[in-house]
This record gives sequence, C-alpha cells and structure tokens, in this order.
Amino acid sequence: MGRADARLSLRGSIAARLAVGYGLLLAATVAAVSLVFYLGTVGVFERAIDNQITAIATRMAQAWHSQGSQALRHEIDLQLNDSIDSDVEIVGLVDDRGRVMAGNIPRWKKPLPASGELAFATIERDGAPVSVRLVALPLNDGSRLLVGRDLRELDAIRSVIERALAASAAVSVLLAFIGALVFRRSLEARLGRIRRTAARIAGGDMSSRIAVQGDDEFARLGTDINRMLDRIESLMEGVRHVSNSIAHDLRTPLGRVRNRLDRALQASADPQALVGDARLAIEDIDGLISLFDKLLQIAAAEAGMRTRSFESLDLGEIARDMVELYEAAAEEQGVTLRYVGSAAVHVPGDRHLLANALASLIDNAIKYARAGQYVDIDVRQAETGVVVSVRDYGPGVPEADLQKVTERFYRVDQSRHLPGNGLGLSIVTAIAQLHAAAFRLRNAGPGLEASIVFPGA
Repeated sequence: MGRADARLSLRGSIAARLAVGYGLLLAATVAAVSLVFYLGTVGVFERAIDNQITAIATRMAQAWHSQGSQALRHEIDLQLNDSIDSDVEIVGLVDDRGRVMAGNIPRWKKPLPASGELAFATIERDGAPVSVRLVALPLNDGSRLLVGRDLRELDAIRSVIERALAASAAVSVLLAFIGALVFRRSLEARLGRIRRTAARIAGGDMSSRIAVQGDDEFARLGTDINRMLDRIESLMEGVRHVSNSIAHDLRTPLGRVRNRLDRALQASADPQALVGDARLAIEDIDGLISLFDKLLQIAAAEAGMRTRSFESLDLGEIARDMVELYEAAAEEQGVTLRYVGSAAVHVPGDRHLLANALASLIDNAIKYARAGQYVDIDVRQAETGVVVSVRDYGPGVPEADLQKVTERFYRVDQSRHLPGNGLGLSIVTAIAQLHAAAFRLRNAGPGLEASIVFPGA
C-alpha cells in the first residue's frame, strides 16, 4: 500500500510532473547537442573523405580518357608514393575478371559497387578485414578504376567521440535526475509554505500570512494571497461589526415594542394610551422594516442584480429632482439646498438606485449641516470622468473615521443619539461600485464633501 500510495502521489503531483518534464527537456537538449556535435565532427570528416575520393577519381579518369591506360597507371603510382596519406589511400585498376592490374588493393572477389557511387566496403589489408569508403568508375575497356580510403582512423575517431558522448549522456541523465529532485523539492517547499498557511487559516488563525521572499512568480502569488487574506479578514471583521450593530439596533426598538405590547395586555390599560402605544410600536416596526430594506438594497447592489436596467441618464436632472424633493425638509432644519452643477451630464445607470444614492448623501448632509448654512449639490464633467458631489458646511468628519464611515452600521456618533443606523453611506458605496464608479469622502474645510466619480465615457 505504501508504494502504491507513493506512485499515486507522484502521478497527482504537479511538482513531480514538472520535475519529470524538466528532466526530459534536459535529456532532449543533451541529445540534440550531442547530435549536432557528432555531425559537426564525424560528419565533417566523412564529407572531407568523400570529397577527396571524388577529386582523385575524377583526376585519374581524366588521365585515362586523355592519355590512356599507361597514363592512368602512372597516376596511380604517383598517388600511392607521394607520401601524403599513402598508408590510408586505396587506389587500383581491376579488369573485368576482378584481377588487379595496378594499385595497392588485393584481388577483388566481391561484386563491385555501383558505377560512380560512393559506398562502404570491407577488404583485407595487412591480413585483417578493414572498412573502406570507395568509388568504382567504369573504363572503356571494361576495367574498373577503384579509388577509396581506409577508414580505420575515422573509425577510431568515431569510437572515441561515441564513448565521450555516451559518458556525457550518462552524466547528463544523472545531473538531470538530481536537478529534477532539487527542482521538485524546491517547488514543493514553496508550495508547502502556502499550504501550511492555508491550513492555519482553515484552523481559525486569520492572522497567518505567507512569508514573501524575492520577486518571482511565487512571491507575487504570495503577495496576492496575502492581499486576499487581508480582505477576507477585513470582511469577517465587518461581519462581526455588522452582527453587533444589528443586535444593538434591533434590541432597543424590539424592547420598546415588547414593553408597549406588555402594557396593552394589562387589564387597567387606558384606551387612549393603548392607541398611542400601538402607534409608537408601529413606528418602531416601520423603522426595523426600513433597516432591513436598506440591508437588502446593499445586498442587491453588491450582487449586481440591477445592471440589466441600465440606461443613459442625465445626472443633472436627477440631482435637481432630489434638490426639489428635499428642499422642504432642509428648510425645516434651517438649511438651504443649492444646485450648482452643469446643465446636462449623461452616464449609464439605474435611475432609481442613483436617486437613492443622492437622497442618502443629501439627507446625511442636511443632518450634519448647521442652521443657516448651505448644502451644495454639484454635477460636472471632469478630466477623470463625471462627478456628482454633495457638500455641507458642517463640522466634517474626524480623519480617523473618514475611511470607516462607509462601513455598515459605523457611526461617528458612537452613542447613537442622532437618528440613523449607519447604513446610508454603505448604500451609496454599493451603488457606486455597481456603476463602476468610485465613492470618495474628503473634509472640505469646513464641512464634508461626498463625491461619486463615474469613469469617463
């Protein structure tokens, strides 16, 4: 079972497959280099021998055709006695019966090679069979001119080269095997750190991160995974915060509703008081329904469920409608709404969602603006895209809270005395993301400016 499991583990291991691929690639590379080296050495020698044989045969054939048999015999004697490669040259004149009439070859007993073609053959020299390379040229009188070369030196060179290549191939295979093992262990070590970190996170240690070393693919992968883990940890922290906030925001109104219903069940309850308690209980329940509606709005926006209803919209028109809608509520707070934007700026989007986002920003600005001041609503075309902004001239937001106010249920007023549930800016953020826009907050000094920046079209 142990060996079978090991084989299955190797088959299913990407590290093992990569290591085997690396080894095969190295072996193929060594084989290709060896072939090139062999052809570049032995092949060159063979071509040089063929060229030399062809040149000698051509010269002697010309001597035969121009001056006859006596001139050919003279050329054969000169060739064999010029002290240049005389020990390896083979030159001879053979009649139609195979008898040697001139030259240094023994009696030819085998069929002659095809006329004019270079061929390998075996002859006896010094009492031993020798491999030769030769060509046979037919002459007019029926005889044949044989020109060749003893290949013992070439065979010795070939043997040395083949042994050297075989030894280098064996060393290369060994090095490829060792390199594949090192490669596999290095790869498994890098992957092992990622797996161990994942195991610790699966065990509940959300603070674990992958140690990043260098700037290779694994380092970039580790950086991406760490960034993902940071996001997951942030989301889980947000879930815990949302759970605590929901419990807090539900506990108080539900407690009031219970107390009022408890009073309604008392026999001595005043009918008018019952009506008042019922009205207040309904208001609390409506507030809870509104809370869950906002949560559903955020979930729907984040899920991208409304993108099919996108159309080209005039943001300026929507902003002016919202100013008109909230103008009366602003006057009750002693705040003046002002539209300072462009005449017509179009973006693709969902009219209802964008109106909700603007409504949340305007309602938030009215809530924190001071009496006698303004709230400016602006829609303009900027270099970065289309910008819709709402600015109040109130106290602004502490810098420490500026990046947190878009989190669900987060409120600068931790005592929760002011009306609201901390979901308004979360809804705006989700709607902006659905429209591929960016939601930005900045302290304008005085006041807070909230902007939705749509990408340029």
